[in-house]
Amino acid sequence: MDEARELVQSLREEITRHNRLYYEQDQPEISDAAYDQLVRELNRLEEQFPQLKTAAFESRVGGRPNPNLKTVTFERPVLSLGNLHNREELDDYYRKTVDSLQAGVVPLCCELKIDGLSIVVTYVAGRLTLGATRGDGARGEDVTANLAAIATIPQVLRQPVSVELRGEVYMPRSTFSSLNQSRTKAGLSLFANPRNAAAGSLRQLDPRVTAERKLSAFFYEVREGAQSLGITSQTESLRAMAQWGLPVESHHVLAKSLPEIYNYIDYWENARHQLDFDTDGLVLKVDDLTSHEILGQTQKAPRWAMAYKFPPEEVLTQVQDILVSVGRTGTLTPTAMLDPVLVSGTTVSRASLHNWDIIAERDVRIGDFVYIRKAGEIIPEVVRVELSLRGSHTEPFMPPSYCPECGSAVVREIGESAYRCTGGMGCPAQLRESIIHFASRDAMDIDGLGEKTVDLLLDQSLIHNVADLYRLTRGDLLPLPRFGEQLATNLLEGIEQSRHRPLSRLLFGLGIRFVGERVAGLLAQHFGTLDQLMAASSETLQGIPDVGERIAQSVVEFFAQPVNLKVIGELKQLGIQTVEPKTTSESGLLQGATVVLTGTFERWTRKQAENLVTQMGGRVSSSVSSRTSLVIYGADPGAKLTKAQDLHLNIMNEQDFVNWLENPQPISSNSIGEIR
Repeated sequence: MDEARELVQSLREEITRHNRLYYEQDQPEISDAAYDQLVRELNRLEEQFPQLKTAAFESRVGGRPNPNLKTVTFERPVLSLGNLHNREELDDYYRKTVDSLQAGVVPLCCELKIDGLSIVVTYVAGRLTLGATRGDGARGEDVTANLAAIATIPQVLRQPVSVELRGEVYMPRSTFSSLNQSRTKAGLSLFANPRNAAAGSLRQLDPRVTAERKLSAFFYEVREGAQSLGITSQTESLRAMAQWGLPVESHHVLAKSLPEIYNYIDYWENARHQLDFDTDGLVLKVDDLTSHEILGQTQKAPRWAMAYKFPPEEVLTQVQDILVSVGRTGTLTPTAMLDPVLVSGTTVSRASLHNWDIIAERDVRIGDFVYIRKAGEIIPEVVRVELSLRGSHTEPFMPPSYCPECGSAVVREIGESAYRCTGGMGCPAQLRESIIHFASRDAMDIDGLGEKTVDLLLDQSLIHNVADLYRLTRGDLLPLPRFGEQLATNLLEGIEQSRHRPLSRLLFGLGIRFVGERVAGLLAQHFGTLDQLMAASSETLQGIPDVGERIAQSVVEFFAQPVNLKVIGELKQLGIQTVEPKTTSESGLLQGATVVLTGTFERWTRKQAENLVTQMGGRVSSSVSSRTSLVIYGADPGAKLTKAQDLHLNIMNEQDFVNWLENPQPISSNSIGEIR
């Protein structure tokens, strides 16, 4: 059970990280298919161990709003769509829909699925008054000024209607290509795909930047106001929006049978590559709006609409080489170098092999002819080998015994698919990734130290480990390309400020395997100082709630490596904070209490609320049990609140907690009931 709990928590942290990268930072690291695989594995474990299930985690449909943009709260949730991946699933969905509506046939409005950023826009008396991103479905970001800067979105409609609409902002492929070409010339990082470029452009603080990016938009749903305008179907909604002067994607059809739906799918599966925007599927919507109310919705998605995902296009090409890269934690990742080939509209010359089990399972060899596809329409991957074309002199590709970057021994731990370099921070590849991670926002948060600056500092041999960052001087920086007084000042100030981060941030920044933000916080709170943690045995570590054998062993091994001890010693000498601030008599009001947070809070982000609890001496838990001292809940709390009520635990809504903060009483896990 402990191992399952660790794995579930690890998966949740990984999924949360990818949600943040995709929805909030517009910098996805993995494909949609790989993300779906993580979610499926989490669901499998939660079905096997239902006591580990967390309703609040399941309900997420997007990302947390950007704190730099004003927040918009939606009166009713902005939902995502469920997915259909093949015709069997489509047949099943159509049959259930027909049965639910007790109809012989159910006409479906078939539309192309635009791959962009979802928006909710309000017009009052025909004038644009509010525009927001979908955010997490309950709250979005106010981007009204940015939407007004997009030429295709009218600020005044042709008719003085009052409606709330849903649409998609996207970047045309032609615009995306030109933008990346100009960024290449300027030495800037490239956008991964048009969706990321559109999201990053729309969420700018300066609308002039949005205007320069030449975004476009399509509208596809009347969320509010259809009934008062006499609109009774989805096709009428699309026609009405076009008449009001809004951009509506024109290739939708009304299908009155499954064969008609299949004809639409068959045509666009190939014809989509001729479009000037990205689409990875279709959206099928029950046309009759009255039926929407009958069918209803789940917690995350409507039952009257589904996305049908196109199967990725597969293309044959030859493997010229297999290169091995080394990541931050030493994991060796194989990548196939290919004869360039056109896949889903772009030229592909390399493809992911994911891990060594995949290579062994598919028996991919240098010289093989392989079929590749874009997983989730983004990241190329090798699907299978065409064995009939295999040459007689090919050999199985084996993992290296020594790291290709530093020559250190490579190991594979029992129960893992990955091979790892044992060089630690002494490995150049691990060094680069570890410095980038160390400087990241959730770790030491060094403003001005991005990937290109790290590469520049390494190329100039100014840094050899993370401790060297604190030795940099103005004289080191000013001679560097692109560095002037202001950039040098900003970076040095960012480095100086990072000296005072708490121990929890330092532990996360050190990049210890399996130690994410939450576990780093637990370790820092429990031991208080880095020295105390470094002296702890595996058994002592496992005595901490939520720290199992795998995490404990990883921590012990990290602090046993001489190269890591050397860097930590240097950090200490350079004055880096190695202590977790202790709670004072005022801030220790939750000392000894185990607190569960659930639902959506208005005053804080989830992370801010967790920090507040820990600063007051409490421990934040992800699950409700009889040992829970207090449950604090916001909007849509879900099953955690119900379980707390069933167990007769102490509960506070957000306003109760705010009131208590204004007139607090010292409490403990045993006396917390006195505050109710």
